[in-house]
Amino acid sequence: MFYRPEDGHGLPHNPFNAIVAPRPIGWISTRGPTGDNLAPYSFFNAVAYVPPQVMFASTSTKDSLAALRESGVFCVNIVEEAALSRMNATSAAFPRGTDEFLEAGVDKAECRTIDCPRVGDGPASLECRVTQVVDLLGRDNHLVLGEVTGVHLRDDCLRDGRFDVTTFRPMARLGYRDYAVIREVIELSRPPGG
Repeated sequence: MFYRPEDGHGLPHNPFNAIVAPRPIGWISTRGPTGDNLAPYSFFNAVAYVPPQVMFASTSTKDSLAALRESGVFCVNIVEEAALSRMNATSAAFPRGTDEFLEAGVDKAECRTIDCPRVGDGPASLECRVTQVVDLLGRDNHLVLGEVTGVHLRDDCLRDGRFDVTTFRPMARLGYRDYAVIREVIELSRPPGG
């Protein structure tokens, strides 16, 4: 099968959502004039090591986007298997000003380098300062870039000096309504000169 996105795919569901998979989930927390917010984003990733930087994309103007435009900060919380249902609950369309932490029963803690909440019992959280918000092609598509200013790692996720993802089993977004759990890691050495 071949199709041009501008012509449509003719399938019951958009296959593009499932092609680039798995994708990490950015559980983004913000603080704005209407209160604290927590929402999952399936277009999220790290983009640089030094200084550490991340990105996430919003496909509509949500509370998170409005809050971080005003505050200049956000926090990325990593989603573990044990938090899947709570993460999903925070994706509901709550009225503006609703605290998703409270609605979904998510533990809340304060960040250290920015004025923002974070998932208190999560395996890792990345405190970020907004470096750029880029309006993308299409209706209401936005790319948020941020520099990581603080990193929280849960102690039980550290083994032999490494952050071990098998201790908490991170969730990944596939497509449609599908998710995956990372339970196994394969280590490969790069070839010489690689």
